[in-house]
Amino acid sequence: MSRLAKARALWHLDSMPVALSSLTDLAHLPFDEVIDVRSPAEFAEDHIPGAINLPALDNDERALVGTIYKQEDPFKARKVGAALVARNAARHLQGPLADRTGGWRPLVYCWRGGQRSGSFTSILQQIGWRADVIQGGYKSYRRLIVQALYGETVPHRIVLIDGGTGTAKTRILALLDQAGAQVIDLEGMANHRGSLFGAVGEQPAQKMFESRIAMALAQSDPAKALFVEAESNKVGDLLIPPALWHAMQRAPRIALRAPVAERAAYLVRAYADVTEDANRLAATLDALRPYHAAKRIEDWQALAAERAFQALAAELIGAHYDPRYLKNAGERAEHETPIDLPALDDDSLRAAVARILSIAG
Repeated sequence: MSRLAKARALWHLDSMPVALSSLTDLAHLPFDEVIDVRSPAEFAEDHIPGAINLPALDNDERALVGTIYKQEDPFKARKVGAALVARNAARHLQGPLADRTGGWRPLVYCWRGGQRSGSFTSILQQIGWRADVIQGGYKSYRRLIVQALYGETVPHRIVLIDGGTGTAKTRILALLDQAGAQVIDLEGMANHRGSLFGAVGEQPAQKMFESRIAMALAQSDPAKALFVEAESNKVGDLLIPPALWHAMQRAPRIALRAPVAERAAYLVRAYADVTEDANRLAATLDALRPYHAAKRIEDWQALAAERAFQALAAELIGAHYDPRYLKNAGERAEHETPIDLPALDDDSLRAAVARILSIAG
């Protein structure tokens, strides 16, 4: 037996499933790539951040094997499943994995660390790769997410970036990130800008949203300020998990203030995708009918039709957004440090970032 073959044989004897004890473990594991072998539908709902999807069974195949297992015979289901896994593994080896070298080391998982990941990992090991599986599979990872967001207190020193609609809070977060500060961009994670006009494509599943939040918290230093945009308890259709939401409710706030004209101009720039889609803008304004008189909605629709977007934005700020923001202003005041912004261009916002960093310490 060659020296390489002996080394591989010894490694196989020592190989054991990898147990995840905390979310921070994922950043320190000695693997080159994480492979999720669940179906594309399972992967789309949620997965370990950075994992690639190489399904052992696709959506239809998984349903077929499950039906055979429940309605016919477990042995037949395993036999059919094994044939499908082998076929799919061959396709992955000839496709996405074709360029992996002999030293490549993957970590594989499925739903509960069972047959799909075990079968695929065994094939990779037989080739000679140092492949391992996650003990308990995705369920063990999800358990850590739930523990972090539903069962524990967030220990981080959160600072909220607050302010009325159009005060460039999201842009401030981006500039804070560029300056090296710790930031969690909930709207970016949710694919939504946090208002009726704010959808940015399709939102992820709730589980995926929670994964993004939990991993961002796990990678942040609790001793340093962690900046988060002030939100309601929902971003679009997604709920902010309770541990983070409770921490946000207790956090100090830095409130951005700017003239309405500046805010309206900023909104026109930030929501160019909405103003360029006349049907979408008209439908969104119609959705405000439960909150405003028909005449006001008609006036707003007329401004949209005239492409008087800055005037429309100023109207929306004054009649819709600011009254709702100011409703709870008294409750926020004692935890709030205001910053007045005469303008909302990037130079002014960078100056504000320097002040925010000084205030947060």
